[in-house]
Amino acid sequence: MPKHRLTTPGPTQVPEQALLAMARQVTHHRTPEFRCLLAEVLADLKHVFVTENDVLLLTCSGTGAMEAAVVNLVPHGGKAIVLSSGKFSERWAEICEKFGIRPVRYEVPWGQPFEPGRVEQLLRQHPDAVAVFSTLMETSTGVGHDIKGIGQVVGRSDALLVVDGISGVGATECRTDAWGIDVLVVGAQKALMTPPGLALLAVSPAAWQQIESIDRPAFYFDLPAYRKALRGPNTPYTPAIPLVAALAESLRSIRSEGIEQVWARASLLSRATRAGIEALGLELFAARPADGMTAVRFPEGIDGKALLGRLQQRFGVKLAGGQGPVAGKIFRIAQMGLCDELDVISTLSAIELVLVEMGQPAKLGAGVTAASRVLAQTGGELCPHPGASDEAAAELRR
Repeated sequence: MPKHRLTTPGPTQVPEQALLAMARQVTHHRTPEFRCLLAEVLADLKHVFVTENDVLLLTCSGTGAMEAAVVNLVPHGGKAIVLSSGKFSERWAEICEKFGIRPVRYEVPWGQPFEPGRVEQLLRQHPDAVAVFSTLMETSTGVGHDIKGIGQVVGRSDALLVVDGISGVGATECRTDAWGIDVLVVGAQKALMTPPGLALLAVSPAAWQQIESIDRPAFYFDLPAYRKALRGPNTPYTPAIPLVAALAESLRSIRSEGIEQVWARASLLSRATRAGIEALGLELFAARPADGMTAVRFPEGIDGKALLGRLQQRFGVKLAGGQGPVAGKIFRIAQMGLCDELDVISTLSAIELVLVEMGQPAKLGAGVTAASRVLAQTGGELCPHPGASDEAAAELRR
């Protein structure tokens, strides 16, 4: 049986120290020990999110936090502008409709980015829109959206900016406060290197003002209850305690490396992956690729499902396929979390071998060589292994 090599954009590989943290005896969540742990987690999350705003921890998937953002911000019958570019950004509109909120859709073809100018036009046409729901990284297409630019135009209106950063935060640059993000939604199972089950929200003072002004059809997801519990700090309901302990370990690793360094490493690995993919004669899918993942079109005439199955059976390499209208047309590779240089090289090598075995005109070594050239340009300065000790990482950067 081959080794299991998880290279999907969520869930991602989990650091050994985080796995070990979950093996410890469960503590009680209403104790000084847990409050101390939670305080550390919330402080480290502020570092990762680049924010001074309140950060809330929910025991749920990222979709749960998306629902919490919608029902706490926009009243029944209210209006919101939804930026839709793929399967996951479409979810904003689906949640809105479920709760009687009117979504004004700005849709772009899958693989294309949003234009801040178009968002500005919609805000002028719909001055009563309470919020703009957008996405940092569209995981179904590999597109990284211009949230900084969108934040500038939303900031000139009365609307609030809500961003799905579930997969992007911790891999691609995201400056919550500087970019005017009022609510940032993040999942722990992506670049934050924690098993699925936790979601985070950063909430601005302006968002809190809006939240307190409306009736909210929520109980478990009523965000003021979580804000009140921050005084402990604690959570209003029983959290997934082992997952919080695991998240604490993963965040310590990120904090010791520094979020700017994490972004730079993910960017380097993504550039190397894209160079390798193009050297193999394959085509990138995203017009504006995000750092942290790469979406690739299958070669013409190849059975995509068979290629992915062969990669997993032959080498244990688990890639993600396409969804919705791009199912069977693209595959997706992560460059986030524990991903390192050898993960990039080995994944490209496996893709090369399988392509050749399936009769494709790929040149063996071409992808690996192109990626290696990109990685060699830094002399290893940007890529200490994310699981390395503080001392070892410092020595590599010296």
